[in-house]
Amino acid sequence: MRVAITSQGETQESMLDERFGRAARILVVDTEDGRMESIDNTAGVSASQGAGIQTAERVAGLGVGALITVHCGPKAFAVLQHAGVEVWSSPPGTVAEALKGFREGRLARLGSADVATHW
Repeated sequence: MRVAITSQGETQESMLDERFGRAARILVVDTEDGRMESIDNTAGVSASQGAGIQTAERVAGLGVGALITVHCGPKAFAVLQHAGVEVWSSPPGTVAEALKGFREGRLARLGSADVATHW
């Protein structure tokens, strides 16, 4: 499965970015073979409005089955849900820690947004 993860950097040692729409990078990891790619999210970071929607549309277009993030707002969550992307919440930490939690079933699958718009 391909999994998207919000990140402050380009490696698995990078810290998770807590704000989905304005995350610095989106890391895409193939959980079967470990391959990883880093996607620049400058457009989301610098958006005056609609950052969550723009980032959610980008993630949906990456062909991932799941997203791991710390928080996800309602508009972004709706886009991801419509695209069939599961949203999983991780406590703050590194990308590697979040992936380990995902693989071990310790993350919470979100059924709705966990923060308000413009968090």
